[in-house]
Amino acid sequence: MKKFLGIGLALFSCIVSAQETNKEIITKEVVRVLDSINKVKLAEEKAKAKKDLWYDKISLRGYAQIRYNGLLSTNDKVSCDQCDKSWGTTSTAVDAKSNNGFFIRRARLVFSGQVHPNVYFYIQPDVASSPASGVNHFVQLRDAYFDLSFDTKKEFRVRVGQSKVPFGFENLQSSQNRLTLDRNDALNSAVANERDLGAFFYWAPSKIRDRFAMLVKDGYKGSGDYGVFAFGAYNGQTANKSEGNRNLHVVTRISYPFEIGGQIIEPGLQAYKGKWAFGSEISSGVSINEKTYVDDERIAASFILYPKPFGVQAEYNIGKGPRYDKVTNSVQASHLEGGYLTLNYKLDLPKQQYLYPFAKFQYYNGGKKFEKDARSYVVRDYELGIEWQPFKAFELTAEWVIADRTFEDSALRNNRQQGNLLRLQAQFNF
Repeated sequence: MKKFLGIGLALFSCIVSAQETNKEIITKEVVRVLDSINKVKLAEEKAKAKKDLWYDKISLRGYAQIRYNGLLSTNDKVSCDQCDKSWGTTSTAVDAKSNNGFFIRRARLVFSGQVHPNVYFYIQPDVASSPASGVNHFVQLRDAYFDLSFDTKKEFRVRVGQSKVPFGFENLQSSQNRLTLDRNDALNSAVANERDLGAFFYWAPSKIRDRFAMLVKDGYKGSGDYGVFAFGAYNGQTANKSEGNRNLHVVTRISYPFEIGGQIIEPGLQAYKGKWAFGSEISSGVSINEKTYVDDERIAASFILYPKPFGVQAEYNIGKGPRYDKVTNSVQASHLEGGYLTLNYKLDLPKQQYLYPFAKFQYYNGGKKFEKDARSYVVRDYELGIEWQPFKAFELTAEWVIADRTFEDSALRNNRQQGNLLRLQAQFNF
């Protein structure tokens, strides 16, 4: 009996010991699992904290355009100083030499990001700016603005800083997306480089903001998101220049992209008003026939049929602005008008290639306030071209120009130039 009792006690002792050992093992395993869970949570929190850092939300992109204007030119005195300083020459001398040659038209870097749910920033320098003919590759600020939104969908926002002035569709359209190599003289003469320093209010429903983005992203040559309604004030002396008077320009624009039967049509109206102040642009001996500053005001209409696959782009503006008068050798407020018509086609090729044939006619009769003596212009140009995009990182454009341009200032009198040339551009997107 004692023998069996001893064996039982031994078995009980073994069972208790085993249970305690299992308990220790279980406890250690639980501790290990909890420790692993805590480490995972800590890693997730660190990762989340890292994602919330403002510098992780900044993106960098850009594009560059390299041109050659020296093919088949019949008159090198045909030029457009506002468009491309490597095209032709503004000299009237018999022995004047052409500027046509390889030229970096743009080399842009874009830094942007949503640094706060209600704050977006956009900074764009151009590292290939040309302040004068023959002087190239200077760094100049193009955009530096901040968007402050007032709602979660960002339908209401105010843009503060140097940015594009909401006047004209083609003015707002990025040169990275535009088909023709240069903007039209008629509306682009309103705002040199399309930009100025000011504050602009934009409103657009979130659905339409998505549509604006799609029209650019999917290759329909959209203008980008500048709202359905825009209103603002700006210095009025063009980008990178100080205000020349205490009279701000005011601008307003309304534009809406309707979707009808698979096509998208975007009509628009815009207008601005202000006073232009002259600086060093006026030559000695040229008078300004105004008491203080010259009236500067315009109204324009736009009509866009996006290429699905056939497209139409047309704009026209009228107004009053500074213009040189060769009879009186003076600058005065004068009537101006002009516009353009562009026909284009979007051809989808295999392997996500695109081909865009286009034809453009433009007309302008008025002055250019930001050129010497508010140079007087009469422009009638025809452009025939094609853009080939084999992949998103590269585009090649060829454009045949039939130009008829009269441009006059105190040094250029009775200066009507006519001629043709072939222009080429290679664009790299990154």
